[in-house]
Amino acid sequence: MPRVTYIDGAYRAYADALVPFEDRGYQFADGVYEVILVRRGRLIDDAPHLERLLRSLRELDMPAPCALPVLGQIVRETLRRNRVEDGLVYIQVSRGVAPRDHVFPKAAKPMLVVTAKRRTWPAADATPKGVSALTVLDERWARCDIKSIGLLPNVLAKEKARQAGAAEAILVSADGVVHEGGSSNVWIVDRNGVLRTHPLGPRILGGVTRATVKTLAEQAQLRLVEEPFRLEDLYEAREAFVTSATSFVKPIVSVDGRRIGDGEVGPVARRLFGDYNAYSLAA
Repeated sequence: MPRVTYIDGAYRAYADALVPFEDRGYQFADGVYEVILVRRGRLIDDAPHLERLLRSLRELDMPAPCALPVLGQIVRETLRRNRVEDGLVYIQVSRGVAPRDHVFPKAAKPMLVVTAKRRTWPAADATPKGVSALTVLDERWARCDIKSIGLLPNVLAKEKARQAGAAEAILVSADGVVHEGGSSNVWIVDRNGVLRTHPLGPRILGGVTRATVKTLAEQAQLRLVEEPFRLEDLYEAREAFVTSATSFVKPIVSVDGRRIGDGEVGPVARRLFGDYNAYSLAA
């Protein structure tokens, strides 16, 4: 069945979903986006995803393309037209089309694009598999809490990881603080058995899956702190894993060729993977 895209007020065939050359998302990366997990026809954590989209728009002084209930209807209609039961919904908003100029245009209309595609997710009884990661110097801008479409540093970092045979890039500051993954949040279980992840702020994106996993960890009565940790803490951790809407809870068993813990998927990552998988199936 041909894919359908919502773009600028209409549902169009995927091949016909085009934006003008002077769209500011194309020319300046002047836009924001969200990716929402879909399981068994249900949107997982769609409310916090859409709220985060509105926050990103506010931080960039960009008007919303429509009211939140209308956007929710567009998302669900895009899912219906693409017959997606398991997959992803992608939402992008740019500042709109205007003659090329760095300053904000006075009368541009925001450009909304919504797409959906099928994807297979873990079965209910799945067990997580460990992957490797590569650390990369974090060269992004200072407002990583905004989910901007300006992702070139992330692209370069993830490509470097791919070329090294790693599944994820872990972004580290020049003074050795672990921020987050190229498209995920990073967690460790430290030598004392404490679950740690970087606190919210401008250096990381406040992941929706991160928030859900935090709640699940608290429900499991795991010791958890949100505080910065360093690269040496990552190397010496008992466990490490990353979270995102597309990664679920993905255990990291080696970083930069160094084994994490015993080099196997640890009990905390295994527990949280199972809990999040069950949560997303029941949501």
